[in-house]
Amino acid sequence: MAIANFSRKIDLTGLLRRIGDQFRGLNANELWLWPLIPRYALGTVITLFVLVALWFAWLTHSNDEFEEERAKEVTLRADYKKKVAQAASLELLKKQREQVQQYVILLEKQLPSKAEMDALLSDINQAGLGRSLQFELFRPGQVSVKDYYAELPIALRVTGRYHDFGAFAADIANLSRIVTLNNLSIQPQKDDSLTMEATAKTFRYLDADEQSAQKKASAADKKAKQ
Repeated sequence: MAIANFSRKIDLTGLLRRIGDQFRGLNANELWLWPLIPRYALGTVITLFVLVALWFAWLTHSNDEFEEERAKEVTLRADYKKKVAQAASLELLKKQREQVQQYVILLEKQLPSKAEMDALLSDINQAGLGRSLQFELFRPGQVSVKDYYAELPIALRVTGRYHDFGAFAADIANLSRIVTLNNLSIQPQKDDSLTMEATAKTFRYLDADEQSAQKKASAADKKAKQ
């Protein structure tokens, strides 16, 4: 029995020696001439190297995808928080919108319509006469049409006392319609009276037809500029 075990050890040593001998004197330029075991060993090493390279490449790609998805998660979380905040304040925003709409309606009521312009001009004239001012000039100018309203300038030249001018300006400010006094100029006269020159501007809103025409004109103007 002991002789058999000793023979196996000798055979194993010889086998390892023969395998080692196959790896000696190998020429890298003549792979096809290599013994069978070195060729199998080289193929195994190359296969393992390729598998390891593919593994690392897959890990790198997976890591890039992970980072990309994590960045998306951060963006989606921020977007979610923003939308939650908007949803929470939706009722408040609706109330604010209603308040703005009511304010706009209130301002529109302060703008006369086309039919009310003559009455407003008469109110301006009566405000001056009511303060004992003498009108030397009361000349409406050219109407300037904007997107949603029209502006009418009125050239004024009135004669009177300084305090009467102040009272007249206060009366203009208290009119139910919007009227502004611009480019004020006050000059003394020989009879101790004063002459005030100014441009009163009043505004009216455009009716539906005028707004439609103005929008078409604006669109045509933008198209021509392009």
